[in-house]
Amino acid sequence: MGHATAAIEAALSARMDAIIETLEAFVRIPSVSTDSAYAAGIAEGARFVADQLLRAGIKDATIHQIAGHPIVTGSWRAAPGKPTLLIYGHYDVQPPDPLAAWTTPPFEPAIRDGRLYGRGASDDKGPMLIPIEVVATYLAVRGALPINVVFLFEGEEENSSANLEGFVAAHKSLLAADITVSADGAQWRADLPSVITGSRGICSLEIFVAGPAKDLHSGRHGGSVANPIQALVSVLARLHAPDGSIAVPGFYDRVRPVSSRERQAIARIPFDEQAYLASVGTPEGVGEAGYSLLERNWLRPTLEYNGIIGGYTGPGRKTVIPSGASAKVTCRLVPDQDPEEIAALVAKQVRAFAPKGVKLEVRTGPGGSRAYAVPEGNSALTLTERILGEVTGAVPDRVRMGATIPIGDVFRRMLGIETVFFSFSTSDEDYHAPNEFFRLQSLERGLKAWVRLMQAMGGGGA
Repeated sequence: MGHATAAIEAALSARMDAIIETLEAFVRIPSVSTDSAYAAGIAEGARFVADQLLRAGIKDATIHQIAGHPIVTGSWRAAPGKPTLLIYGHYDVQPPDPLAAWTTPPFEPAIRDGRLYGRGASDDKGPMLIPIEVVATYLAVRGALPINVVFLFEGEEENSSANLEGFVAAHKSLLAADITVSADGAQWRADLPSVITGSRGICSLEIFVAGPAKDLHSGRHGGSVANPIQALVSVLARLHAPDGSIAVPGFYDRVRPVSSRERQAIARIPFDEQAYLASVGTPEGVGEAGYSLLERNWLRPTLEYNGIIGGYTGPGRKTVIPSGASAKVTCRLVPDQDPEEIAALVAKQVRAFAPKGVKLEVRTGPGGSRAYAVPEGNSALTLTERILGEVTGAVPDRVRMGATIPIGDVFRRMLGIETVFFSFSTSDEDYHAPNEFFRLQSLERGLKAWVRLMQAMGGGGA
């Protein structure tokens, strides 16, 4: 490690308490993107990010008001001849529900056992704050960066990044770079350093079933009119075959077979399936027959039900036939599958199953995204692997992500650059569930790793 790198790392270590306080202030902001009731939190989140960039020395930090939630950008391009790094993250967070399941309130950060608890601490406020703090420290200590940087932080990642592609297409000069490094995209396990080499795509639908004009007494009217809940679940039940595959004609037409090379690579990864199942609280794994759990999670597409609404769900009983019911559905996609095509195929099949006595409507959601895979020989991928190994003391594994991060495909098509993922959250940090947390040890490691990444990309070694 060179003298310059050591000096920056020492300065960051000395500021650790202040960095944690900044993260706590960030987590207090209820920047939920999927619920309009949190609009003020989204606006506050964008202002906070822009203020942090300005504090760091990024003088052109800008809040862009777009059709959806604001996008924040900033740049430092005073290193001629050096590479330009596009740093991505998102300041929006998932809804905190169910509130009763939180040990401490979701927007009141609390530190327990070396973990900072609060909604957004892991996804993505802690990880995205790391490169901002590293840039701030470089500029404070040395007055310059070893590379050029551009920041892009969006407020709709948790809502399918519906407006990101349009923004990138309209601001290609502003965002011009050689490589994207994403502060989003969690490592697979806390005990196993890993780099993500691909993520699945996504499309979404909502199914609405309308029955009688109003809720009806289930004794007086039961057996004479269609029940929308019964109609809905009968449709949902027919979208999967008994072997766990998806029973939608054409769904698998563009899916590549899992190769023997891919299977061998996955088999080499240390994975205790029973320990995993125990950690998520389920007795056994299920899914498409003929594939291992990791193959299903990383390499195969899915169709999942994310929520069902209908009837009375309060305490006690209310004996009604509800007037309507609905379901939220998402499909995770693999390379070559087109989100619009898959959504249309599922919608067609749902309509074909519409029972008598009800009206059925299917709406496809905005913001679908294709799957993304980092090219195997990408030099930035190799560099992030080496640096991660240095700061953790272990050789990282290459893994895929079952989740979706839309940016890889967007930046490839719009800017002609690839994306590598360099996040320091881990998949066990409950980032879409109650009691989300971020390990303070990961914060420390992430700061050190981003310093070394920038130094190495600038030709100064790590």
